[in-house]
Amino acid sequence: MALGQWIRAGAIALLGMTATACVSYPEAPRYSTRPMPGYGSGAAPVQPGYPAPAYGNQPAPPPYESPPPATAPVERIEGGALPPPGGGSTYAPPPAYAPPPPAYVPPSAPATVTAGAAYVIQPGDTISGVGRRFQTPVQTLIDLNGLGPRGAITQGQSIILPDSAIDTGSDPYATGPTPVGVLVPNSGVAPPPPPPPSGNAALPPPPRQPASRGQTGSAAAGSVALQWPVRGEIVRRFGPVGLGERNNGINIGAPAGASVVAAADGRVAYVGDDLVGQGLTVLIVHRDGWRTVYGHLGSATVDDNQDVRAGQQIGTVGLTAGDGRPSIHFETRRMQGDEPVAIDPVTVLPR
Repeated sequence: MALGQWIRAGAIALLGMTATACVSYPEAPRYSTRPMPGYGSGAAPVQPGYPAPAYGNQPAPPPYESPPPATAPVERIEGGALPPPGGGSTYAPPPAYAPPPPAYVPPSAPATVTAGAAYVIQPGDTISGVGRRFQTPVQTLIDLNGLGPRGAITQGQSIILPDSAIDTGSDPYATGPTPVGVLVPNSGVAPPPPPPPSGNAALPPPPRQPASRGQTGSAAAGSVALQWPVRGEIVRRFGPVGLGERNNGINIGAPAGASVVAAADGRVAYVGDDLVGQGLTVLIVHRDGWRTVYGHLGSATVDDNQDVRAGQQIGTVGLTAGDGRPSIHFETRRMQGDEPVAIDPVTVLPR
């Protein structure tokens, strides 16, 4: 077959297919394009009904309607616990769980303090010093002895100590002998103290001697005559020294190793270097509430509870006062109530 015949046959077939498609297209749409009755009026379209089933020749029963809800009866119902299986007492259900109440803790009763030995107050003693020495709270001493809120004490008064008191040694503000029966850590219970030397309760004032040039002089300080512990230049005076600090005495410069003497008759109440910032120190208690303090000594030549006379050597000049040269620190104090008040030594020493 020639090429032209092939082309002609293909064209005829294409035209036939086109005609067939035109014949099968519907002339009008299958669904109405006009508004339906009731559409858009807000009412639901009417659904077709289903005929009620017939029961023989009888008419169909009316539609079922549920009864109105019944109201529950409200009245008291008498009841009781069910008996336990096998008889016996009436079974009671366990109560609802509740946390147990906190356990009762009775208030702690104050510890009972048993009275012990008695300590005799010495000149210059304070209630706080007695408490420190015998390891006893001040309030306990006040309560045992009925001293009142201020805890006032007087010379010669007997202070009851608790039986738990321990004598830790001589304190600058509690200088009396150890009471009989008080525990002393290093030697057990203290033995009875020896009788005090004659005149210890009230030391007589030393005889006044005229001061010569270069010698130590004396001057009256109330009822006690005080003298210079060492002669030299005052390198630091009494009173404020700046930065909130205060010098409660004077610092006297003198050659290292020079003799330091007692300013008046008295009894040594303390020898040691336990006082902060004082170095090696000797404290002497005098009559009428006076006491003198000798700090930053190079050495001490007296012992605790030793009686000394005015002018007797008690130590030597040391190097620890921080004055840039050998010197000692010297204080004069007098008891006012329970407090040893510092007094400028220059005002009570001879000029």
